[in-house]
Amino acid sequence: MTTAWGEPVLARFPEDPRDGLRAWDASDEYLLRHLAERRVPPSGTVVVVGDRWGALVTALAAHRPTQITDSWLGQEATRANLARNGVAPGTVRLLTTQDPPPDRIDVLLVRVPKSLALLEDQLLRLAPAVHEDTVVVGAGMVKEIHTSTLDLFERILGPTRTSLAEKKARLILCTPDPARERPANPWPYRYALPDGIGPVSGATVVNHAGVFCADRLDIGTRFFLKHLPAGKDGGRVVDLGCGNGVVGTAMALADPRAEVLFVDESFQAVASARATYRENDVRGQAEFRVGDGLSGVPAGSVDLVLNNPPFHSHQATTDATAWRMFTGARRALRRGGELWVVGNRHLGYHVKLRRLFGNSEVVASDPKFVVLKAVRR
Repeated sequence: MTTAWGEPVLARFPEDPRDGLRAWDASDEYLLRHLAERRVPPSGTVVVVGDRWGALVTALAAHRPTQITDSWLGQEATRANLARNGVAPGTVRLLTTQDPPPDRIDVLLVRVPKSLALLEDQLLRLAPAVHEDTVVVGAGMVKEIHTSTLDLFERILGPTRTSLAEKKARLILCTPDPARERPANPWPYRYALPDGIGPVSGATVVNHAGVFCADRLDIGTRFFLKHLPAGKDGGRVVDLGCGNGVVGTAMALADPRAEVLFVDESFQAVASARATYRENDVRGQAEFRVGDGLSGVPAGSVDLVLNNPPFHSHQATTDATAWRMFTGARRALRRGGELWVVGNRHLGYHVKLRRLFGNSEVVASDPKFVVLKAVRR
């Protein structure tokens, strides 16, 4: 990536030579070019929110920025990219969306996230640290920036306008007004589950901002909850890509002897899963882990994996995440252990499972979704 601060060499994480997706896009380039051309001094406390693979903080490393991210994979990509470009450890401060933000922010750079709720939560958390001289610049592709996006900046921080589009990217230029009265932060959000969905019927779900289907139960998970495995009599169960943890909580309520591992690459998701589990006074053993699927889980140590895999990586449609999840599940399962997957019928997960496990069985289906089971032989 060519910038006014050099040409950092960047990669996504985990690195895959077959993956042709870059670790930056036109909006990253536009934002950095804007800072250089307008001679915006990246001095004082520089905070970069939502830097997807570390491109921005790697380019600006000389100014010792702070990165705030919800993505474990993004944070690991940042570490790898900083090392790849010879940036000394500790030069860039790495925070998650669950960490307390800096007390004062002089330059605030925001990569607009896919989730408007996550943007709202982060702007509300950061607003007390912003002062009238803070430089605030947002960036995103044109299709990512809507009137509602601009309204959030305007309502929470101050007067907001957009730049002209360049290479289908756009900037958000905001002038902070510290005297502006800000709304209360509505996150995390709580709601009660409906009846008729098994052990979690009527339970309370806690969703931090940015977690999928924050204010209601999505129809795919609803279908999955009606067809979860029964009669497993304990064992080690993984809610893989746990989101708000409702699937793992359902298994724990159905079988208090089960040891449930909740894992997701989103810090917001794992915080939600922990809160959902505790909110419902579940009796049993549980572990909550932020990471890349089942990497780090010992091989042959798991009895059951439950998975509703995503098929998007930011704006890109890809099955790479699902494939990594399935591969990790096969390695972690004991012989005779089972992977249960729910997904849209058109995604064809049964083909991948048969290739990987040598078998795939349809447990339940409707016109939109299918629940599949694969057994580790």
